[in-house]
Amino acid sequence: MAKKIIIIGPAHPLRGGLASYDERLAKEFKQQGHNVSIYTFSLQYPGFLFPGTTQFSTEPAPADLDIHVRINSVNPFNWLSVGLELKKQCPDLIVVRYWLPFMGPCLGSILRIVKQNNYTKIVCIADNIIPHEKRFGDVPFTTYFVKPIDAFITMSEKVLSDLPGFAKGKPAKFVAHPLYDNFGEKLSIADARKHLGINQNNKILLFFGFIRKYKGLDILLDTIKILKSSNKPILGNGVKLLIAGEFYEDRKPYDEQIAKLDIKDWLILRTEFIADSEVKYYLSAADVVIQPYRSATQSGVTPLAYHFEKPMIVTNVGGLPSLVPDDKVGLIAEPTAESIAQKITEFFQKSTAHFLPHLIEEKKKYSWAKMVETIFEVAGW
Repeated sequence: MAKKIIIIGPAHPLRGGLASYDERLAKEFKQQGHNVSIYTFSLQYPGFLFPGTTQFSTEPAPADLDIHVRINSVNPFNWLSVGLELKKQCPDLIVVRYWLPFMGPCLGSILRIVKQNNYTKIVCIADNIIPHEKRFGDVPFTTYFVKPIDAFITMSEKVLSDLPGFAKGKPAKFVAHPLYDNFGEKLSIADARKHLGINQNNKILLFFGFIRKYKGLDILLDTIKILKSSNKPILGNGVKLLIAGEFYEDRKPYDEQIAKLDIKDWLILRTEFIADSEVKYYLSAADVVIQPYRSATQSGVTPLAYHFEKPMIVTNVGGLPSLVPDDKVGLIAEPTAESIAQKITEFFQKSTAHFLPHLIEEKKKYSWAKMVETIFEVAGW
């Protein structure tokens, strides 16, 4: 039976991984015959809290989705208005994204009003409960948010284990992040590199996504210095680290580190926001995707790598190792420059062909249909 479903979270005209996820989830609900709309933010973050250049996409809006740009994250009068609007609509289900405690007062207030209709089920997809970078208000804001939630979906075992500290006794299930299959199909390495202007003969290591301290790019830069100094024949002079993503913090320390290490000739810097239409070129151009994180719950880069069938080297932190079976779809390193350098060398000794059959098999687990099935399950349907 078709359900009336509303997704609350980032979507066009906002950009980034959360928006892409919410739009793809809406398409899956729609494909299954449900009536779905998205309520997104007219103001997501005040400018002083946003670390990037712009919060807005330059891509066209999805033609087949019903997106309402309605929520102001800092205006309580707006929370009342949106809450009453959604309460009146009486959707069968609201799926709300929670990724940052800053959103707790806004989303928690809207959902409290909705629950007054004594009908709508509310399921939260929790990207994080305890954020990577701690801030004032994390605990009280999250505590406030979780009260009107009926059930939770997490995309890492780590978040699932964090939940009881805030939402004890509420249904919760872990489902791995589905594949990002909405960025187009895999291209040949030759075509992708031609588009990006990258040497066809280089060995390309890809660091992809927003640059923040917890993602460990500084560790990876130290790794490149080790590789450059190693003179191992398997590496030759053709290794390049392709850094594709926007700085979400001060880039000056990174520039200084690059200069100090004298590794600029081993880097390809594309440190601007990567538009959705360009994502397929960066993933397709890489030999291996590297996630040198200091800490992690899950990562949206992992399902991207799966979709484009690219092996991964990830660090042994948070939920990353459970999503990347060692020596099958990738390699697990400790979060040190030395360990990552060792695994990069090991990867090129094995070659992509070693990992590809496992990638093709493993990626079958990560479907949007499974995500929808589990959302309905925790909602009690």
